[in-house]
Amino acid sequence: MSEYKGMAYLKKKLSSKASRVNVRYDYYHMKNGLTDMGKMIPPSYNWIRPVLGWCAKAVDTLADRIVFDSFEDNTFYVNEIFDNNNRDVFFDSAILSALVSSCCFVYISADETGYPRLQVIDGSNATGIIDPITNMLREGYAVLDRDNNFNPTIEAYFTAEQTEIYRRGYDVEIYDNPAPYPLLVPIIYRPDAVRPFGHSRISRACMELVQEAMRTLRRSEVSAEFYSFPQKYILGLSDDAEKMDKWGATMSSLLTITKDDDGGNPTVGQFQQQSMSPYSEQLKSIASLFAGETGLTLDDLGFATSNPASCEAIRAAHENLRLTARKAQRTFGSGFLNVAYLAACVRDNTAYMRYAFSDIKPQWLPIFEPDSAALSGVGDAILKINQAVPDYLGAKGIRQLTGIEGENNG
Repeated sequence: MSEYKGMAYLKKKLSSKASRVNVRYDYYHMKNGLTDMGKMIPPSYNWIRPVLGWCAKAVDTLADRIVFDSFEDNTFYVNEIFDNNNRDVFFDSAILSALVSSCCFVYISADETGYPRLQVIDGSNATGIIDPITNMLREGYAVLDRDNNFNPTIEAYFTAEQTEIYRRGYDVEIYDNPAPYPLLVPIIYRPDAVRPFGHSRISRACMELVQEAMRTLRRSEVSAEFYSFPQKYILGLSDDAEKMDKWGATMSSLLTITKDDDGGNPTVGQFQQQSMSPYSEQLKSIASLFAGETGLTLDDLGFATSNPASCEAIRAAHENLRLTARKAQRTFGSGFLNVAYLAACVRDNTAYMRYAFSDIKPQWLPIFEPDSAALSGVGDAILKINQAVPDYLGAKGIRQLTGIEGENNG
C-alpha cells in the first residue's frame, strides 16, 4: 500500500477541482451568474438576468451525434453487460457528463449474484491517479452519495487490491477486487499529455462569450423600454401651467395644450428614437465567435441564415463538428472498452490480461444519418465498391455508413 497516495490526498485533489466542474454545470444548466462590468444600467433594472443556452447547445449538439452501437467481436460477451445495465441511459449519461466536466467515471460493483453493476459518476464527485499508458486509474476516490447539504454520506476508495466503502456512521466495508485495476474507470474527452483528464466542451472562451452575450441582452432589454417610449419635450410652456402628468401624457393618444396668457403656442417635439439594431448586430457577432469556437453554425444558435438544407449541406456546414465527434468517439471508445474489460473480470471473478480484449472494437452509429436522397447515392457507391471488390461491404459496413440495421442481421 506504500505506493498509493491515499484517500486523504485524493479527497483534497477532488476538493480543488470540483469547483471548476460545478461552474461548467452551471453554464450547462443555464444557472450561471452575470458578471456586469458596466455602470450605465439604472439600479431599478438590476433584476433583469438574461438566460442563454448556448453552452447547453454546444454540448447537446455533439452528444446527440455520438451514439454508441456495440462492441464488435463480442468474445467475452461484454455487450450483454451493458444490455443489463440500461445501455441507452448509461452511454448517453457517460458521454454527456464527460463533455461537460472533461471526464466522468464509471463505478463497477457486483450485485448480490456477483453480476457487475455500472454507475456513472460526474467529474465533481470522483478523481484518481491515472496511468498514462492504459488510461486507467492506479487508485481512485468517489463520492457515491451526499445529503441535502451536499456533505458526503457514502464514499469509496479504490485500489487494485480492494474497494473500500465508507458510510457515515458505519464501519468501513472492504470488498476484494478480482480485477487487476481499480473498479473506477475514467471516460475522458480530448485528453493530452499535459491534461490527461481531458478538456471540457465548455471552454473558457465559451463561458466568456456567453457572458458578453448576456450583457448585450441585458442592455438591449433596458434600451427596449426607451425604444418603446421615446423621450419627448415641450418648449415655451408657461410656468403657470398646470403640472402635467408625465405618465398619462406618454400613454395618451390625444394631448390638449392651451395657449399661454400672451397667446403663445408651446412647441412639442420628440428626440430621435433609439435604434435596437446595434444590439442585434453585436449579439450576432458574438454568436459567430461562439459558433467558430464550438464547430456550430449560426442556424444552431438561433440565427436563421438560409432555407432548410439537405443532409449533405448540413454535413458540409458541420465539418468541424464531425471531426470533433470522430475524435471523441476514439477516446470514449477506449474508456468504454476499459469498462467492459473490468466488468468482465468482476463477472467471471477472473483477473484477465488486458491484451485479451484487444480484438474487441467499439462500433458507433453514423454521426450524420443520411436522408432518403443521400441513401440513393450511398447505395450506388456500395454497389460499385462490391462490383470492384466482391463482398467488400457487408451488413456491418452498411450499418456503419447508414445506421440502418437489416432484418436479417440478428
